[in-house]
Amino acid sequence: MKNLKLGRLAIIIIILLNIGCDQISKEVVRDSIELREEIQLVDEYFVLTKIENTGAFLGMFSELPNWISLIVLQILPSLVMIAMLIYVLRKRQSSMLESLGLAFIIGGGIGNIFDRIVYGSVTDFFHMDFVIFRTGIFNMADVSVMVGTSLLLVSTFGKKKKDTAQEEELEPVITQE
Repeated sequence: MKNLKLGRLAIIIIILLNIGCDQISKEVVRDSIELREEIQLVDEYFVLTKIENTGAFLGMFSELPNWISLIVLQILPSLVMIAMLIYVLRKRQSSMLESLGLAFIIGGGIGNIFDRIVYGSVTDFFHMDFVIFRTGIFNMADVSVMVGTSLLLVSTFGKKKKDTAQEEELEPVITQE
């Protein structure tokens, strides 16, 4: 029981750290970079460019009517984050990677939802361009969601590989006489 409480506390701390890093980085950008200003950090490969995204990923849904936008970009994601939080805090038999992945996704999701509710848009500012690999403009909440998703994928594939290996060990050996 004590380990379960420590695990829940760790999940909450990770979520809060993700939200904090996201919100602090956005606040710094809002205060010190002008809209659409470009600051080259590593030549043209890594650039800070502040934008206010009124939509979702890469501006999707930015043209929706206000009431639909409220549902699609604030209410539904909030309900999903609450459901995920309840799930991760109640599940007793999850792997550390799964719990960590969900905590990162929840923290990042809450960071962007907070922006939509408080500011009416999400502040994005990172852009990478390596010629053959180019990103849209994103923020730390997006990084948290991507890290969390990657951890969940590793956890899922690792679990399937382990389950497959255990099944192979349990298969009966058929011999012919």
